Amino acid sequence: MDAAGAPRRDARGGAGSPPRRHRSPPQRQVYMDYNATTPLEPEVMQAVQAAMREAWGNPSSTYPAGRKAKDIIRAARENLAKMISGEPQDIIFTSGGTESNNLVIHSVVKHFQENQTSREDKTEHHKPHFITSTVEHDSVRLTLEHLVKEDVAAVTFVSVSEVSGQVEVDDVLAAVRPATCLVTVMLANNETGVIMPVPAISQHVKALNQRRAASGLPPVLVHTDAAQALGKRRVDVEDLGVDFLTIVGHKFYGPRIGALYVRGLGELTPLHPMLFGGGQERHFRPGTENTPMIAGLGKAAELVSENCEAYEAHMEAVRDHLEERLVAEFGEKRIHWNSRFPGTERLPNTCNFSFRGPQLQGRLVLAQCQTLLASVGAACHSGHEDRPSPVLLSCGIPHDMARNALRLSVGRGTTMADVDRVVEDLKQAVARLEASPGPDGPLPADT
Repeated sequence: MDAAGAPRRDARGGAGSPPRRHRSPPQRQVYMDYNATTPLEPEVMQAVQAAMREAWGNPSSTYPAGRKAKDIIRAARENLAKMISGEPQDIIFTSGGTESNNLVIHSVVKHFQENQTSREDKTEHHKPHFITSTVEHDSVRLTLEHLVKEDVAAVTFVSVSEVSGQVEVDDVLAAVRPATCLVTVMLANNETGVIMPVPAISQHVKALNQRRAASGLPPVLVHTDAAQALGKRRVDVEDLGVDFLTIVGHKFYGPRIGALYVRGLGELTPLHPMLFGGGQERHFRPGTENTPMIAGLGKAAELVSENCEAYEAHMEAVRDHLEERLVAEFGEKRIHWNSRFPGTERLPNTCNFSFRGPQLQGRLVLAQCQTLLASVGAACHSGHEDRPSPVLLSCGIPHDMARNALRLSVGRGTTMADVDRVVEDLKQAVARLEASPGPDGPLPADT
């Protein structure tokens, strides 16, 4: 122990160094990028940790730690099924949404190819045809573009309506060909929050399939990527009428793994594995199961089943307060709403807007913010920060407004006070940019 009165040693130098200048604590930042990812709920972390401690065994083993792991996986499968009103035996665990989407698409290609011989004279093409929208996640869009490049499949990208922001059912049906095997349309868009008319698409495709069966044509399957919708609104596979549904854990406060729902797995709906190995997940997705992450995913699903209405109501109230405060501070004429389409339902937590002004590009506004943590669009497009969002352009948002876009997505714990602090932060950021003489605004505040 130092003697009383001994000079204190500064961390930067020797004894007697002058004390550091006092710095005020950094301002607490507010995260509003929950559409990109969400933190783990405390209960989810506890479930993961408990599985690591108590269920470290191989789920295929018969000793206690293995049986415990198997029980945890079974319970998680049941929780996921309950969350979407499906059957546990129709759930397959995957590494995440990208794998789930790829598994569906490649599986449908394989199924089409295996059955091609018997229907060659029935189809006008000898390769499978897919229908999707122009605003899908990259794990769907790029996979399909790759298949086209390799001349493995044909794809129709259906534009969304500039009036509704949705893909139109009639446009989907008009794109169907004899070789069409899959329609894949996301349930909710990750940038605008627009809810797509998946139930109507499924209903019309089901009716179409009855006529196709009479003509000897293969049925058209329907897939939806529900990554953005889960945890923000009720998702019911019976109401949706889909054959495949993608589940992504880190979008609803779970770990970064996922799952795939397949209606009547292996019986009503075909699924072909992309991987081959030890036979786990009934051979559809082999590999020793990641028990701790599956435990966390199951707990996250359980929380959604129990609290979804409360989550939705809270996020909608906070989102609405955010938009009201933006109008109050900046005026309606200063803001262009990129996610409001009359008569179209959207996610309760998503606000996409642009400030009007040549100096107010979204990335520049965020660079000036001291409090707000958000994005200009999808996280998977973050490497193209100078390009306007293709999703917004597809929705008919003008180029200059798409360039200025900010996507703010609130979460379960976002408060009204958080909103007030963010709006004040944006107000100061815009003022700094508009006071700058250059077309690109001033240097960031910390340079």
